[in-house]
Amino acid sequence: MNIIRRPFKYQTFGAVYWLIGINVLVFALARFMGRDVYFYLTERLSMIPYIIIKDKWVWTFITYMFMHRNFQHILFNMLGLLIFGIHVERQMGSKEFLLYYFVTGTLAGVFSFAAYYLTQNYFVALMGASGALFAVELAYAVFFPDSIIYIWGILPLRAPVMVLGFTALELFFSFTGGRGNVAHLTHLAGFGFGWIYFLARFGMNPWRRLTRR
Repeated sequence: MNIIRRPFKYQTFGAVYWLIGINVLVFALARFMGRDVYFYLTERLSMIPYIIIKDKWVWTFITYMFMHRNFQHILFNMLGLLIFGIHVERQMGSKEFLLYYFVTGTLAGVFSFAAYYLTQNYFVALMGASGALFAVELAYAVFFPDSIIYIWGILPLRAPVMVLGFTALELFFSFTGGRGNVAHLTHLAGFGFGWIYFLARFGMNPWRRLTRR
């Protein structure tokens, strides 16, 4: 069997809850232990191109996913991870889910580093789980294409429409510079690497699932 497609033994152990717990713990340490701790964690966990180039802190391609700017940032990311991640984890199994989460999130960080490097944005601090979260949302739509999501609790949308709509918005904002300093490229990269993961790991074309073809 192709090693890339070799499945894990199915089991679940609440990986989503562990990820949320670690994110909340890091956020609490950064916010409530004083400014020195905040800047210490920001420097060592965020993905900062200059530091990677200078000090080779390549682990930040992973740790940036556990650092968040403010309460709103972590709240929406963790709500999204809770709402969509639980179902995706149950479908994939916990080991597969963690592999998917970290592969897509890490590659989104590497892609963002390349983009920042090429545009000479060496001192930007990339942080947040949004890249991996976009991949998780894609997985949810692929596995549950008939699921209905209520945006703001009132607007019903099929999961594929929601995911493709959010992706279109990210494309629009990345070209227009809208919504301030949100790392749109990281979001798009997470979505893109999630798409590639499904093709390579599962031999599944997400487009056919999203469009029910």
